[in-house]
Amino acid sequence: MAYDTQFLLGLYRQMVLIRQFEERVKFLFLEGVMPGTIHQYQGQEAVAVGVCSALEAQDVITSTHRPHGHALAKGLSIESLMGELFGKVTGCCHGKGGSMHVGDLEKGMVPAIAIVGGGVPIATGIGLSFKLRQEPRVAVCFMGDGATNEGAFHEAVNMGAIWSLPVVYVIENNRYSASTPICQTARVERLTERAHAYGIPGVTVDGNDVLTVHEAAQVAVERARSGAGPTLLEAMTYRITGHSRRDPCLYQPEEERKQALAEEPIGRYGAWLLAEGTAEQAALDQARAEVDAEIEEAVRAAQAAPAPAPEAALEDVFA
Repeated sequence: MAYDTQFLLGLYRQMVLIRQFEERVKFLFLEGVMPGTIHQYQGQEAVAVGVCSALEAQDVITSTHRPHGHALAKGLSIESLMGELFGKVTGCCHGKGGSMHVGDLEKGMVPAIAIVGGGVPIATGIGLSFKLRQEPRVAVCFMGDGATNEGAFHEAVNMGAIWSLPVVYVIENNRYSASTPICQTARVERLTERAHAYGIPGVTVDGNDVLTVHEAAQVAVERARSGAGPTLLEAMTYRITGHSRRDPCLYQPEEERKQALAEEPIGRYGAWLLAEGTAEQAALDQARAEVDAEIEEAVRAAQAAPAPAPEAALEDVFA
């Protein structure tokens, strides 16, 4: 498939943005500068960028307790995301959500849901609303491999299937549910084998290849938008960081981790761009420098922004 050079370079920049954002946030937490906790996305960038690059602005995503990459890929600004992590009024949720609940409906992202599998029925409901309103929009549900063992997953995917709802269910299979290998909690070799039970397509792709993810997502999104129903899309990837901020990853075998680092998506895609003659090293270096500068400015702005007033806790509350 032929791609525009700017599109290809844009994918690289988006993945670098997510990686560098997460790396900067990691040290802000370790330094005790940023409150709360984090579940980070390093190593999985090709999934968020590949899928979201196949969406239109009016499409909607749901996310997980590991949402920063999805947020940036769906178009939330660095400033609004950094402000939220610092708990400031400039944050995308006005400082009330924190790391595990970032989102912006105007950008097409439902505030992230930290309950494992909790986004699956929400995305299904959003898809139902699109169908009832006859709107040509698609809902995408990001989830981890562990979510596929939750009852909510099976009920919601079955509902999406029997009603042919415009939903794409994306499994980010990073091999571990916290510290438990997925091979210890599921007997199927590929989680998309479960799609057969619901009569929908199940597609497993290399989640570290951003173009492969993009192309598979395009097919699934267009299927959903045309009224043909959902797809279960599994992206095989690897989390090259801890489950949460103080996880040393001792459960990951050393050789497995070395291989994952060698196959991580940004270095791999950058090497492909150079080999294809699509970009020179100077362009890739410039993209990284620009991203780093934008992140530093977002950090400064977030630290200088005011915290919510105590009485703000009484706002945006629904009974």
